[in-house]
Amino acid sequence: MATIESIQNAYIDYVLTEGAQPKSVYIFAKQNEMTEAEFYQFFGSFESVEQNIWAEFARKTLTEIRGQEIWGGYSAREKALSFFYGFFELIKNSRSFAIYTINKQPKGFTTPRVFEHLKDIYENFADEILKEGLESSELSDRKFFSKRYKDALWVQFVFVLNFWVNDNSAGFEKTDEAIEKGVNVTFDLFQRSPIDNLFEYGKFLVKNGAIKDKMGF
Repeated sequence: MATIESIQNAYIDYVLTEGAQPKSVYIFAKQNEMTEAEFYQFFGSFESVEQNIWAEFARKTLTEIRGQEIWGGYSAREKALSFFYGFFELIKNSRSFAIYTINKQPKGFTTPRVFEHLKDIYENFADEILKEGLESSELSDRKFFSKRYKDALWVQFVFVLNFWVNDNSAGFEKTDEAIEKGVNVTFDLFQRSPIDNLFEYGKFLVKNGAIKDKMGF
């Protein structure tokens, strides 16, 4: 009897062996001793199989890291780092499939369709930890810009993913370094800085008429 997992495993085996998707659902189903109806019970297309595999990588990562006893004591930064390290440790076991799907995506600035479900899960996670960071004052609540923090974290994730694809270092040590440096730099930008203090001071002076009085207007 076909299951989501058995279909995904059979699909991964096929594309890595043949270097391309099956010519049709009928052929794929017949080769794996299932009916088309069984396939369509779980997936609407081969593209949806790939989307679900990537989404499952994210779901498994979140289940793993949230199950750690220390999770509740992590800062937003530490939770982001934990996700990155956990995700890339997990997909090491599926590197050939990951590279296959990534390399066949069209180049551009829009999110490839294969990552759409993954992105939804990732952004929900990002929203959660960013909200915690803003409430605890770990992160600076900037008008307009705070809403873009999530986008910055997605850009960082995509950057590391592409870096990992091209990483030939032993144990992907350079990817671990890219995660550490990239996530820390991103969160440094989210935290309060001297520029924030300058803006706050400027708003205070304008609100209290100090600038106008001093300049003689």
